Amino acid sequence: MARLIEYEEAPPEVRAVFDDIKRTRGVPDVNNFWKALAVDPPLLRATWERLKAVMAPGALDPLTKELIYLAVSIAHGCTYCIASHTAAARARGMDARMYGELLAVVAMAAQTNRLAQALGVPVDPAFEA
Repeated sequence: MARLIEYEEAPPEVRAVFDDIKRTRGVPDVNNFWKALAVDPPLLRATWERLKAVMAPGALDPLTKELIYLAVSIAHGCTYCIASHTAAARARGMDARMYGELLAVVAMAAQTNRLAQALGVPVDPAFEA
């Protein structure tokens, strides 16, 4: 079980990151992922800065980014990430129908990926652009 660093026991460098997370997300406390990363303050800061940049609005809207994050989390079997990003996607507008379609796409991709790998299907020249 991961050791979780609570705000009250955190050194100043961790508190600074926690404060930024709380301010950026508008939450009263950071979730357990960040508390677990806080055992290594440089890793905590680097992960938060990278995540903040990647998940910021850009060419992809925030809901699309959460749906992608959720799909990858499902594919990797990360229970924590599935729970966290399901909640985040719902907060950004994912409804039950969207979730069902997302699961269907993830399941289909997993099946066809495995079939292509098992059969050793060569990549079509048209796909190699």
